[in-house]
Amino acid sequence: MGPARVLRRSSPLTIVVGVVLCITIFVFLLSPSTADTAASKERSAKAASNPLSPPTSPFRKQSEKANGKRTPPPVVHYKMNNVTSTADPVGNRETVLILTPLARFYQDYWDNLLKLTFPHELITLAFIIPKNREGNSATAALQEQITKTQKLGPEKNRFASIIIERQDFDPPLSSQSEAERHKMENQKARRAAMSKARNSLLFTTLGPSTSWVLWLDSDIVETPPTLIQDLASHNKEIIVPNCFQRFIDTKTKKWDERAYDFNSWQDSEEALKLGAEMGPDDILLEGYAGMATYRTLMAYMYKEGADIRQTVPLDGVGGTALLVKAEVHRDGAMFPPFSFYHLIETEGFAKMAKRLGWRATGLPNYKVYHYNE
Repeated sequence: MGPARVLRRSSPLTIVVGVVLCITIFVFLLSPSTADTAASKERSAKAASNPLSPPTSPFRKQSEKANGKRTPPPVVHYKMNNVTSTADPVGNRETVLILTPLARFYQDYWDNLLKLTFPHELITLAFIIPKNREGNSATAALQEQITKTQKLGPEKNRFASIIIERQDFDPPLSSQSEAERHKMENQKARRAAMSKARNSLLFTTLGPSTSWVLWLDSDIVETPPTLIQDLASHNKEIIVPNCFQRFIDTKTKKWDERAYDFNSWQDSEEALKLGAEMGPDDILLEGYAGMATYRTLMAYMYKEGADIRQTVPLDGVGGTALLVKAEVHRDGAMFPPFSFYHLIETEGFAKMAKRLGWRATGLPNYKVYHYNE
């Protein structure tokens, strides 16, 4: 009778309130907090989802729990159809991946990077450096500048993220001097190694949100500050400016300039015929008296005072400053370290891209400048 009297004395309102309170407690315990949900969304939007994923943004390590176990990274879904590469990359907030094979560090190269007016928060820098004494020196100098820019410098100069990779193979040449690099007998081995380095750098850093890839050699020390916007404004799949070099004329003792990169060209019947007579592993090289191809070189198309927006179709491209829509690389266009239709490295890339249906374009009157040793 005692328990029955207690139950009869309980108010229905008290029972309802108790049930609601229990339900509220269960919902609170089982549902993620608003802060956790917001943090997860922010990580997904601004950081790489996994230490092994291509880091279009810095990967932020999650804190360890008390039991020593780390919370697994979230599963992130990317809608690749939403990744655009348009003539207005700034207005559309399109991300750019600047890739640089770096054997030597040039301060003018870094200073020129900082002068680029494209929003730095949309730029990821990535470098691949040989594992030798010269590479160690270049790495130390690069890291010093990265610290100054990313930690000590003004916010507007800081890049979204910076990646440094070291090559897993030895460089074929003991010296990286300009004279040694350009010897004809060194070209196949040197450019095959360059292809391997470029491919390694590309395939480990190309992120799911990357719109454009700018290949920029470490010895390009002067470009217009609007380089990225200028090249992208043509909305071409592959586009390359004309690369020149400033020097002091020994006769006039005055500053002058000359064409430097001869790898951007339009093919010729003579070159095609020469290639047809070659062995399967032989390659055509441009700019050497011993191998006359009679191609039309973009280096010699420059006209002073002419329209810098003039475009020409190309069959081969150089890689000193080369802007590529990321979808071209995602489609499989890479830098062959072997003879591909008797072409190798950047020229082989242009050929491979063409076989995949992409076109290369040149800007003969738009100039960037190479370091002069």
